[in-house]
Amino acid sequence: MKKAWQIDREMRENAIPVDRRVQSSNWYEAGFEVPYGDALIDLFWESKVPGSSAPESSYVSMVQAMGNKGYDVSTAEQYLEEGLHLHAEGRKDELRVITAKVLNALQNAPLDRNESYHTYQHPESWEDVQKSMGAVSAVPERKEWKPEYANQIYAGWVGQLAGGSFGTCIEGYTGKRIAEVYGKIDSYITEPETTNDDVVYELVFLDAYERMGKRVSSEAIAMEWVKQVPFGWSAEWMALRNLNMGIFPPDSGSWFNPYSEWIGAQMRGMVCGMLAPAQPMEAARLAYIDGVISHARNGVYGEIFAAVLTALAFEMQDVHLLIETSMQFIPQKSQYYAVVYAALEKIKNGGDPVAIWQEIEEELKRYNWIHAYPNIAAVLFALWLGDGDFTRTLSLLAVAGMDVDCNGGLAGTIVGVMRGVPPQWADPIGDLLETYILGKEKLSIKQLAQKTAMLAEKNR
Repeated sequence: MKKAWQIDREMRENAIPVDRRVQSSNWYEAGFEVPYGDALIDLFWESKVPGSSAPESSYVSMVQAMGNKGYDVSTAEQYLEEGLHLHAEGRKDELRVITAKVLNALQNAPLDRNESYHTYQHPESWEDVQKSMGAVSAVPERKEWKPEYANQIYAGWVGQLAGGSFGTCIEGYTGKRIAEVYGKIDSYITEPETTNDDVVYELVFLDAYERMGKRVSSEAIAMEWVKQVPFGWSAEWMALRNLNMGIFPPDSGSWFNPYSEWIGAQMRGMVCGMLAPAQPMEAARLAYIDGVISHARNGVYGEIFAAVLTALAFEMQDVHLLIETSMQFIPQKSQYYAVVYAALEKIKNGGDPVAIWQEIEEELKRYNWIHAYPNIAAVLFALWLGDGDFTRTLSLLAVAGMDVDCNGGLAGTIVGVMRGVPPQWADPIGDLLETYILGKEKLSIKQLAQKTAMLAEKNR
């Protein structure tokens, strides 16, 4: 019997990227019909990423993710290959039964005390998270608002959307497979499109923050999710399901949410940093408030790290110092910190970037390509070796593969805030952000940046 992570890894290693230079993407449009019943079950057994057509199986990755969190998932794993077979044959009645058995096995999975996950500390309340941070008191916080922050916020948004657009057509594949199809990448692979499922959560966060300012709560943001976001994936789907059943934060992020330590919170922490330029603790606080809607523990630490990296980028020009300073805001005895530290040590050793990444990837092979761990490792790999060069940073993200659009969004925001965005990346996306949220189908990036800056200055 194959383990869930082995099934997922084989799927990823064998997947050859669809060449987006000759085939268009397949993004949701506003008002799309949300899947339910057998259609949802089928989608979760086999689907293709809208922007890249990379294959994935949410039920396989659900089991994998629970195993990563230190549970014994062997009972659930017994059903996976049969479930994939039933789905392939279209035997819907039997597939419903197997799906129910998988979910029941996960609900009742016991802890595996031999898993290294349990050797780490994972504080959950904001107070405990703060206490577990490193030498954050030594990190200066700038109180006054600087006019240039507005331009940096605009560059951060442009960098985020450029990085996301760059990565959309290659997300979900290994760097090796990406190189086989596209070779070395140092520009947009296709005509860039800003449509993405990542940014919608930041837009919704801004709506709640505009209404409440620093008093914004997890519940207020969550209700904007219920109001505006029709459908989510992985952790966000689980959170929306919980919210619609009346399970509010922080329980919405943790209750039967196998994906609670995936990338979903990490990919949206940048807006918190842009609302608190050079104020890393405030950025971390906002990220925590937002993160617990859909994530818990290491998943929340990922959003905190992304927010702090963004906030500190407003006043720091040394990428290496930025990373090492931001690490102080991660709970120091958490598994997330251990992953960040270990990856950075390998990166610092130097050598051929492809070889460096292969070593990191091998160490993290048990984690899904949407998990926070391999993706933060990819971001650090690209930022450290890219050393503030926007093009080289994105090019290195393609070497790593994984969730390239999310990673491009984070790295692009950071480098954009620090150094600006070169015209070759900024000009092609123009001033248009497109989303599948009703009423937000077409937005001005400049107006979005102006709103963000206004709110950041107002709530300083």
